Amino acid sequence: MFPLRRNRRLRTNEAIRSLVRENTITPNDFLVPLFVVEGKGVKEEIASMPNYFRFSLDLLENEVKTLWSLGLKSVLLFVKVSDNLKDNAGTEALNPNGLMQRAIKTVKNACPEMLVMTDVALDPYSSYGHDGIVENGKIINDETADVLAEMSISHAKAGANFVAPSDMMDGRILTIREALEDQGFIDTGIMSYSAKYASAFYGPFRDALDSAPVDLVNVPKNKKTYQMDFANRYEALRETEMDIDEGADIVMVKPGMTYLDIVRDVKNEFDVPVAVYQVSGEYAMIKAAAEKGWLNHDQVMLESTLAFKRAGADIIASYFAKDIVKLIS
Repeated sequence: MFPLRRNRRLRTNEAIRSLVRENTITPNDFLVPLFVVEGKGVKEEIASMPNYFRFSLDLLENEVKTLWSLGLKSVLLFVKVSDNLKDNAGTEALNPNGLMQRAIKTVKNACPEMLVMTDVALDPYSSYGHDGIVENGKIINDETADVLAEMSISHAKAGANFVAPSDMMDGRILTIREALEDQGFIDTGIMSYSAKYASAFYGPFRDALDSAPVDLVNVPKNKKTYQMDFANRYEALRETEMDIDEGADIVMVKPGMTYLDIVRDVKNEFDVPVAVYQVSGEYAMIKAAAEKGWLNHDQVMLESTLAFKRAGADIIASYFAKDIVKLIS
């Protein structure tokens, strides 16, 4: 009781604060998203994501080596596909010499021990910008899941350690797991975007990959029929439980900052590694506010990222990973 117990004694100086700190950030916490494009010598800054870039394969090799030197050991690959290669069936996603497949090999050749995770969804390959096949104004589920399974096998053959289905089709984890097992890829893991919400925070990411839904008749204008309603909490637990039962090794909550309650719920409920994605809109907001002088960039970057650890995340996918590791080291 007061005054025998004064909590401020444990906040007196940085030494004691560090000693009793409950959560810390290390390079081992991060999964680094990387955007890949065709070409040579290409390092394009993404307009809505300041200081974040698309890399051609030759410069991707350099970036991966830099990340490894900083202690960052895991990457999540995304590819920007040329419009002439897009269709409604995601045909290019299955090309064994496609950009994703070559990106996987590039990373593994440059840094064999780097953990490579790959995005599995049709939106980068879709002429309609959707995560699945569009038919009669709807995103069809089971046929999409079959393509995602083929896509996952293609990534595994190229050398991916984990596939990361980000589409939110029902049953796709089981379809992918069974396909991987049938092809002998028993050690290829699945990180499922288990609780992926239909969020307005994805805008800059869609700019980065040119993957926003198109505005055409008989094409859904948004992704609300397959991504989760952001008003829902307990649905996330149902989705996550199903994915675990179907064979997911890691589950993810996306977005991050406005969904910390979901991260904590999932961590409390399930005994599997939990990932969270600090998405492009969160990154862009911090960058924009800092450029205006309204926030201290580094302090807010660290505070927002540490919140994910406090909420229970084991893995943080973040565009800030490289900057944070440089700062804390």
